Amino acid sequence: MGAPDPVVVARLRAAGCVFAEDEAELLLAAAPTAAALDGLVARRVAGEPLEQVLGWAEFCGRRFAVEPGVFVPRRRTELLVRSAVRAGGPGAVVLDLCCGVGAVGAAVAAALGRVELHAADVDPAAVRCARRNLVGLGAVYEGDLFAPLPAGLAGRVELLVVNAPYVPTDAIALMPPEARDHEARAALDGGSDGLAVHRRVAAGARRWLAPGGSLLIETSRRQAAGTQALVAAAGLTARVVTDDDLDGTAVVGRLDA
Repeated sequence: MGAPDPVVVARLRAAGCVFAEDEAELLLAAAPTAAALDGLVARRVAGEPLEQVLGWAEFCGRRFAVEPGVFVPRRRTELLVRSAVRAGGPGAVVLDLCCGVGAVGAAVAAALGRVELHAADVDPAAVRCARRNLVGLGAVYEGDLFAPLPAGLAGRVELLVVNAPYVPTDAIALMPPEARDHEARAALDGGSDGLAVHRRVAAGARRWLAPGGSLLIETSRRQAAGTQALVAAAGLTARVVTDDDLDGTAVVGRLDA
């Protein structure tokens, strides 16, 4: 691929895109015509996340379909995947709760090999993407947390991976515009302390976990102690894991057999 169009690069740089040259190349590759390129650049300049403009996001070395308005997978969430892979094995029953576009569940399945994969999210657009991304890999349900899951899954889940919203409501206004203006509020808003959804997940986890199963929840460093306390209060042995390179934090809880 040759040098990116300098006009496109200039437009992107003027809009505050730090990696303007790289983004210009990706947009050019995604546009079949000059008119299409102009439209994509206009969307990016207006503040739409690059991944939503391109129609895909890269996560754990794979591309996942995304639509406008859905939560874009973050690199820090790779810690959740790595922690789940360490806790599980081939053939595991995996539940990706608050699955978004299904990237976490798909990455866990790819790393472990054969698994029984289930995923659920409340956002219809995210569910549409997850069903595209998990074709042939698992079942995707639309609804609030555990509510849409089949009853037969109760007591069988060996890996319950959760990237639930954990941004305190008042802090959403401080997020980058790409997130606060272009991602579903339900994927960001964790309530007054950021732990509202974590409380509900922890309270319901035991019903779904198999003996010896693990609950893995992404959180922030500031909220890690609170998330750990919720998981421990639910009767699981809980610990905090971090990765400085990824800037990732998660709580891992195990239901003793």
